[in-house]
Amino acid sequence: MGTVLRRPVLVLTALLTGMLLLFAPAATAAGVSDAAAALKQGQVYVDPSMTDRFSEAQAVDLTEKIADADKPIFVAVVPANDDYPAATVARDLRTEVGIVGVYAIWRGDQFKAFSDRRALPPASADRIADAAFRAHPGDINAALNDFVDQAAPQTRGHGVASGGVSAAAIAVPLALLALVGAGAFLLLRRAKRRKEEQARAELAQLRTVVDEDITAFGEELDRLNFTPGAPDADDDQRDDYARALDAYEKAKLTMDAATGPQDVRPVTEALEEGRFSLAVLAARREGRPLPERRPPCFFDPRHGPSSEDADWAPAGGALRSVPVCAQDAARLRDGQDPDVRTVPTAYGRKPYWNAGPAYSPWAGGYYGSGLLPGLVAGTLMGSVLASPGSAWAAGGEAGPGGGEYSGADFDQNDFGGFGGGGDFGGGGDFGGGGDFGGGF
Repeated sequence: MGTVLRRPVLVLTALLTGMLLLFAPAATAAGVSDAAAALKQGQVYVDPSMTDRFSEAQAVDLTEKIADADKPIFVAVVPANDDYPAATVARDLRTEVGIVGVYAIWRGDQFKAFSDRRALPPASADRIADAAFRAHPGDINAALNDFVDQAAPQTRGHGVASGGVSAAAIAVPLALLALVGAGAFLLLRRAKRRKEEQARAELAQLRTVVDEDITAFGEELDRLNFTPGAPDADDDQRDDYARALDAYEKAKLTMDAATGPQDVRPVTEALEEGRFSLAVLAARREGRPLPERRPPCFFDPRHGPSSEDADWAPAGGALRSVPVCAQDAARLRDGQDPDVRTVPTAYGRKPYWNAGPAYSPWAGGYYGSGLLPGLVAGTLMGSVLASPGSAWAAGGEAGPGGGEYSGADFDQNDFGGFGGGGDFGGGGDFGGGGDFGGGF
């Protein structure tokens, strides 16, 4: 459903919720069940006792913002009391809402975000919530809006309101009881359609980058100035050249036939094979020792096979050894930035490792599923590849995605706010110490 049709649904939901809050006694404690029911309708819930700190109008505005973003982000503003137990409130809300997504919870004077890895890496949700809380101390409205602004572009999947189920649940709840069977079928079909739409969007994004790679490789072939029938050409050189041409043709044909992001991996595998064949051919023609088989330069696969390993760390990340070409190795030794491959995103061109999960199969073809996670650890792509549910780099996908219904059947170790584990009774609850993104 488009934004134009989606907006009235969300506004109606928020207004009805606001009316309930208006007529409810201020001391009434709604509890997790009421919060979950509201989140399934409009993705924002405010406990009646918290409306003096986060108003109905602010809740309506935030609901519209989430609806416009069309992301599975759920926000709850609740008091710090036993109706929302510190150790279990996040897990309980996720269980009762039953939708794969990001759950941002303002509880009393603390703010924390939890997420399914299929929607957003938990560590990312935790860092975004921490930054929003620190930027707007005590200001619930500003912190929540800041969180949604930052989290929405990184969150995978669609908002639950975009399918129109919320409108029906508000307008004709009794009719839904008679249409449970049909509704279940429609939900399954909608989930499938969303996956297909997401795959098409990611493939279109990848196509631009892959076309750049194929074009660059074709230009390398044109500059080669190698004639197989020349007197100084031998059989080994002709074989190298033939392998490079075959790889070029395979890359073009495979990309033309691609129907989803997973189909991009064999394209970049072919390009990697082709560039190595050219490197071997160049060594034969120049009388140099043949190069060993190494992965492409980490900073830009178009640089060709790497010549050595060098220490490098992403912004805010740990130092690791990455394969680099001779030119980038020299830049690093001189204290200069390497020549990094950037790719288009909704926020301009970014290094491929921070451009989103769509680029995982592209990078996986160049570096392989075994090597890639270690190279990009600590980056946005690394967070995605580290999640058990993510298999783009390996050419597959498993489990419901962001915004899809999973019910209570979800892996608690795959849902959290601290980058790993689902232990909400210890370090992952609202109960203590310095474990919280809000600095508590």
